[in-house]
Amino acid sequence: MRVVVVGAGSVGRSIARELIHNGHAVLLIDKYAEDDRTASVPDASWLLADACEMSTLQEAQVQDCDVVVCATGDDKVNLVVSLLAKTEFGIARTVGRVNNPKNEWMFDEAWGVDVAVSTPRIMTALVEEAVSVGDLVRLFQFQQGKATMVEITIPTDSPAVGQTVGGLDLPPDCVLVGIIRDERPIAPTRTEPIEGLDELLFLATADAEAALGAAMTGRDIADVRTVSHENT
Repeated sequence: MRVVVVGAGSVGRSIARELIHNGHAVLLIDKYAEDDRTASVPDASWLLADACEMSTLQEAQVQDCDVVVCATGDDKVNLVVSLLAKTEFGIARTVGRVNNPKNEWMFDEAWGVDVAVSTPRIMTALVEEAVSVGDLVRLFQFQQGKATMVEITIPTDSPAVGQTVGGLDLPPDCVLVGIIRDERPIAPTRTEPIEGLDELLFLATADAEAALGAAMTGRDIADVRTVSHENT
């Protein structure tokens, strides 16, 4: 997969290194990148230019990439590049970094953003998750597909405890994608048993979240609490 990462700060370079480690081809675009930054990701291709300029994106051959990741510290830049990548170059998938939570409402399909990643929101959600066993924690939302990634820490008295992944009675539009147990990630195979205080990660639609929380805790749907910060 060919990925263009806009912004070569600490976030952009970390993303680039992980993608390269996973076997992907990465081009980093940053008009202020200095020698020490380029040397820190030697296996990436580099373009020292302003990504908000059409000529830069043409030189980068953005139309030939699979994903554009806008990871600068400037929300305006991330929005402009996402919009150009989607509307002018037909990129299938864009990922936008949200620096200021007040700007998050703009990071949607209208601005060409498929996935908005808000670090403040995720960190806040994870803090809430740490003290909220049994609550549904919305980590982030996939803007284009209207799906969310949610997490729930299973109470020890949950009816799901002792069941296998294959035996879980999940509502429609809910998919278990990961288990975290004792700080270790576990692939959710059908025979894997669910234990109390497991952290389960799901992809779900917003409409299915309450039913999912009820199924995983044994609570009534009306008693399921969803921790979200979308309006902050």
